[in-house]
Amino acid sequence: MQTFYRGKRVLVTGHTGFKGAWLCRILQTLGAEVTGYALEPPTSPSLFELTGMAREMHSVLGDVRDYEHLYATFCNARPEIVFHLAAQPLVREGYRLPRDTYEANVMGTVNLLECVRQCASVRSVINVTTDKVYQNREWVWGYRENEPLDGYDPYSNSKSCAELVTHSYQNSFFRERGVAVSTARAGNVIGGGDFAPDRIVPDCVRAALAGRPIAVRNPHSVRPYQHVLEPLFAYLLMAMHQYEKPSLSGSYNVGPDEADCLTTGEIVALFVRLWGGGLTWFVREAEGPHEAGLLKLDASLLRATFGWRPRWSMEEAMRQVVAFTRVMASGGDIAAETDREIALFMGVLQKELDNVFSGKI
Repeated sequence: MQTFYRGKRVLVTGHTGFKGAWLCRILQTLGAEVTGYALEPPTSPSLFELTGMAREMHSVLGDVRDYEHLYATFCNARPEIVFHLAAQPLVREGYRLPRDTYEANVMGTVNLLECVRQCASVRSVINVTTDKVYQNREWVWGYRENEPLDGYDPYSNSKSCAELVTHSYQNSFFRERGVAVSTARAGNVIGGGDFAPDRIVPDCVRAALAGRPIAVRNPHSVRPYQHVLEPLFAYLLMAMHQYEKPSLSGSYNVGPDEADCLTTGEIVALFVRLWGGGLTWFVREAEGPHEAGLLKLDASLLRATFGWRPRWSMEEAMRQVVAFTRVMASGGDIAAETDREIALFMGVLQKELDNVFSGKI
């Protein structure tokens, strides 16, 4: 993988966000020439700013709803590979601002794909959506890629629409040109540097740093949790393979093993145990709009196609969150901590990924 990405021109939308910042850091480690296009960091503090990442890449501040600016960025960067992460990513924000959510997540995707259509240099595109694109019947088994798309709330539904837009562009324009475009439907991610509101692990971190109990809204909700590095390396693997073999274009679930589909209460209890120091949590009365109580993914297609499997258990993933938080709380080097975690994760999988790319798996 490192050999493949070295010197490749890569454009990442949403690079100032949590997942985008981690992805750009990995790409820098792999030797890629990275251009980012995004709004200002969505939180303060932000991982993007804490790591000083802008010094090592071409960072463009812009809105994916602004087609002309986005297209000018494409023309300047001439990317070979595109990762589309820019989005309004929060369920509750979608209820509060549905029109803005649809504009960013649907028309932002249209603008991105139109830029790809007009830019001859692009060969591989990964559009990151969500596990919430499915019509959720709260089954106890994981959803597969051929299940109906019909997200319930404005955020989830806008991502379902983005899936359909991507499929249409692939059929109408990209397949005949040999441009590979896939969507990646990832589950809930955790990791150091996530400061978003209304997410359980950032809530745990904020409470721990403030020395107060953690308030938990829906302790029995089940989600497919995984460390942020898991889906990011899956995206990188997908983009690499389809770059050489466009017929691999498709839609892929990116989720953990069954054992790591945990309840919110189990996630919080794990954080409390690893943090120590007498930290506690309590259940507060649930308020606000509808959120699904049970959601699982079946990632068999990703595994069969790309030889992918999760590497870190949820215990190990949370251990890294705690380590990151302690470094941050002590005023330590955040960039060095992200690099340490990336190197640790790559050390687990590098041999396997090299074998996958060379056709041995």
